[in-house]
Amino acid sequence: MKKKTWLLPLVVVTIHVHAQKKEDRKTIGNLQTHISYLSSDKLEGRSTGAPGEQLAATYLSAQMQKMGLTPMGEDGFLQAFTVKETREPSADCQMTIGGSKLEAGKQFVPLPFSAGKSAKGEAIPGVNEPDNIWLINVAELDTDSRKSMTEQYLQQTQTAEKSGATGVVFYNGRETAAEVMKWLAERPKAVGIPAVWLNADVSKKLSADDADGFPIHMQVAFKAIKRNGTNVIGYINNKAPRTIVIGAHYDYRGWETTDKTEDNASGTAAMLEIARLLKGSRLHNNNYIIIAFSGKEQGLSGSSYFASHSTVDLSQVNYMINMDGIGTLNPGTALQIGGTGTSPGWSAIIQEAASKELPLVYDSSGISNSDHASFYKKNIPVLYFCKNTSASADKVNYDGTLHVLKLVYNIIDKTNNRDKLAFSSIQ
Repeated sequence: MKKKTWLLPLVVVTIHVHAQKKEDRKTIGNLQTHISYLSSDKLEGRSTGAPGEQLAATYLSAQMQKMGLTPMGEDGFLQAFTVKETREPSADCQMTIGGSKLEAGKQFVPLPFSAGKSAKGEAIPGVNEPDNIWLINVAELDTDSRKSMTEQYLQQTQTAEKSGATGVVFYNGRETAAEVMKWLAERPKAVGIPAVWLNADVSKKLSADDADGFPIHMQVAFKAIKRNGTNVIGYINNKAPRTIVIGAHYDYRGWETTDKTEDNASGTAAMLEIARLLKGSRLHNNNYIIIAFSGKEQGLSGSSYFASHSTVDLSQVNYMINMDGIGTLNPGTALQIGGTGTSPGWSAIIQEAASKELPLVYDSSGISNSDHASFYKKNIPVLYFCKNTSASADKVNYDGTLHVLKLVYNIIDKTNNRDKLAFSSIQ
């Protein structure tokens, strides 16, 4: 009997260690599954508003539903928001010079103040007459550094219109077609005649030494473009007086990128796994909002929208945790924790929750180019876990991601029996 009593603590410890290792293996397996899908070619980079983003949102919704989270978007788990409203040339926007048809958006771009009209004429470089299309060589203009180029193009067009021009064509500008296309998001007051910009290749034809008259026919027409993003939001309702927000962005940079990358698939996967663990835990003194943000790469538009259109009472939010790019944490490399100055309680909590396996460096600021900043601006304490590099899915450090995931979970555990954290503003 004495012998059995002596061995019992060892047996209990062995069972606990075995169970912990089994849970860790399950967590890493889930991380691999999530990251593999979110960084797959099928999702084409997860650009905000693109089809790949919608596939990712569907996947995240399904995972939240599978683990029993309550939908907390405005359409089930989904919360749609407008990222960008602009215009682009429509199918009716056409232009020919000397019988050659030009491609809208690349060889020519209608300017944002252009009238949606057509014009036809025989234009001659250097000869601008009433009742004809004017050709304006931008390289010969006296530009004003105090004004934007759109303002200067507008001023030239207004002068041409007053002088009887039926349309204006600008050539030899220094801008690229992509830059001019961005101008179409601007909404200046329209003039009464069509005005277009030509790219460098077409400009060379108008600048040639043997350039003569050019038969020109142009028709300007726009179509409205609205770019929408989607946040994916789940909720664990413990009927507690406080709520913790756990978030990560799942979109990737750019509008049309097709790069295969893990950024930020690791943070999103870790968010899902933390939600799964919390759903089965006894940490019931807080509710939990789980948010996969889109639009991070477009000025934090998804988190900003949620902060202004929250589906929970933000005054009851205890704090917000954000994970971004944690999957590329190399062995021995320190994890950066931002926002440590946003509550006087963070220092002691992090020290209690930290482990020797994960070295840490701290940044007190609550403002950076990631989604926690939207919550800091609402006077909510934040923590930001990041490693500011990107990697393809096969370079993800899953053990490192697991360590970060455990640290976040431990912090939530250490705050379970504490009062609501006080907020501190960092100047």
